[in-house]
Amino acid sequence: MADPKGFLKVQERELPARRPVALRLMDWKEVYEQGDSATVRKQAGRCMDCGIPFCHQGCPLGNLIPEWNDLMWRGEGHQAIERLHATNNFPEFTGRLCPAPCESSCVLGINQPAVTIKNVEVSIIDEAYQKGWVTPHPPERLTGKTVAVVGSGPAGLAAAQQLTRAGHTVAVFERDDRIGGLLRYGIPDFKMEKKHIEARLAQMKAEGTRFRSGVEIGVDITWSDLRARYDAVIVATGSTVPRDLAIPGRDLLGVHYAMDYLVQANRVGAGDTVAEQLTAEGKHVVVLGGGDTGADCIGTAHRQQALSVTNLAIGKQPPAERQSDQPWPTSPTLFEISSAHEEGGERVFLASTVEFLSNEAGEVRAIRVAETEYLDGRRVPKAGTEREIPADLVLLALGFTGPEPETITEQLPVPFDGKGNFERDGDYQTSESGVFVAGDAGRGQSLIVWAIAEGRAAASAVDRYLEGETQLPFPVKPTDHAIAL
Repeated sequence: MADPKGFLKVQERELPARRPVALRLMDWKEVYEQGDSATVRKQAGRCMDCGIPFCHQGCPLGNLIPEWNDLMWRGEGHQAIERLHATNNFPEFTGRLCPAPCESSCVLGINQPAVTIKNVEVSIIDEAYQKGWVTPHPPERLTGKTVAVVGSGPAGLAAAQQLTRAGHTVAVFERDDRIGGLLRYGIPDFKMEKKHIEARLAQMKAEGTRFRSGVEIGVDITWSDLRARYDAVIVATGSTVPRDLAIPGRDLLGVHYAMDYLVQANRVGAGDTVAEQLTAEGKHVVVLGGGDTGADCIGTAHRQQALSVTNLAIGKQPPAERQSDQPWPTSPTLFEISSAHEEGGERVFLASTVEFLSNEAGEVRAIRVAETEYLDGRRVPKAGTEREIPADLVLLALGFTGPEPETITEQLPVPFDGKGNFERDGDYQTSESGVFVAGDAGRGQSLIVWAIAEGRAAASAVDRYLEGETQLPFPVKPTDHAIAL
C-alpha cells in the first residue's frame, strides 16, 4: 500500500494551482499549472489501500486506483502508467474531463477530503508522455476480420484501440474533418488542449487503426453498404440531438444551441476560418443550463471578451456539502465552481426562461425570466416575478436527447428504445446481427469514463462475435449505472 500513515500525516487535499484569471483569459491554454511531483507523491500517499476499495466500484472502468497510487508514492511512474493503462485507454482524457465519481466513493472521504485520484491519474499519464513511456502496441497476429467504428469520440476510439490490438483490421469513420468527436470540437482548449488527442491518435495509427475523416455514414456510404463491407460495425455516434426550449421568440436571431457555438470556437482555435462566426465579443451573453456544457460556453465567452455573461439554471442551487439523502459512497449533487465560473459572470438559480424578446431587426435583445416554483412536483414560472435580462447572444446548454436517427433507421432495421437511444442487448448488439452500439448512442448523455468503459466492453463483445471467444475485458454491461445504495 501507499504510506501506511499518509492519510493521518497529510489530511489536506492539495491540487495544482489554476493560472491567474487575468492571465488565462488572454489565451486558450489549459487553466491548471504544471503540478509539482513531490506534491503529487504526497497526495498519492494519502490512499488508504482499503480492504474494500470503493473507488473501484465508483469508477466504471474499474481503475486499479490503490495500486497506481502506491506506485506513484514510491516514485515508480513507469509501473504506474502500466497499471493505469491496464484498465483505461485514455487517462489523459479522463484525468482532465471526468468529474471523478471515484473520488465521491473514496473511503477516506467519509471523514476527510477524498484522495486527489483524478490529479494523480493525469500526473501519471503526463509524465509517461514526457518520458516516452507511451508506445504503440501493435497486434502479434492479424485475424483477417474487419470492423468499422462509426464515430471517433471516446467510446469509438476505445473500441477501436482494443479491437486493433486484438488483431482485427479496424477503420474509424468520422463525419467531421478531424478525428475526435466532441473531444475535438465540443471541449474548449482551456479544458483540454488538442495536442493530447494528436498524441494518442499517433499511437493508434502506429498500432494499425485506420481513420477516415470527412466521411458521413448514411450519406457518403450507406449503413447497409457499410455492414456488407465489414464483418462487424460499432455505432458510437454519441448523443448529439440538442434539447430545445420551445418558448416565444425561439426563432430570433442570436438564439443558438451551445454546441454550434463551441464547435465554431474550436475550429477557429484549430486555425480554420469560420464565416460569420458566432462570437460573444462585445455582447451580453446569457447561457441557459448549469452543466459542463454551460460552463464551457461561459469560459469561451469570457475569452471572446463578452460585455457580460449570465448563467441561468432552472433548478435550486445545489448544497456545498454532501447531504444525508446522498450518503457515501453515492455520487452527490454538489455546488461546484469550475474554472469558468471563477473567471466572472453571474450565476442565477431558480430562474425560468419565459420568453426571448426581439428588437426591430428580429434579433434577440433580452430574455424575460421568472423565479421558479415547484407545483405538484413540476417546475413552473412564478407569477408576478418576471424581469428582463439584456441578451445579444443566448446559448442553449440544456443537454441532449439522444443520437440522430434519420439515416440509420432508413437503411438498417435498428430499433430505438423508449428513451430515444439505440436498442441493444446485454452484449451491446442490436437486433441487426453484427451491429453493435457503444457509448452515449446507446446509453444516453453520460460521462466520458462511461463512454470509454462501454467502448472497451463493446470491443470485447465484438471480438467474441468474430472469434467465438475473447480475452478482452468487459468492464460494464449496458444496464450498469453509477454506484447507488
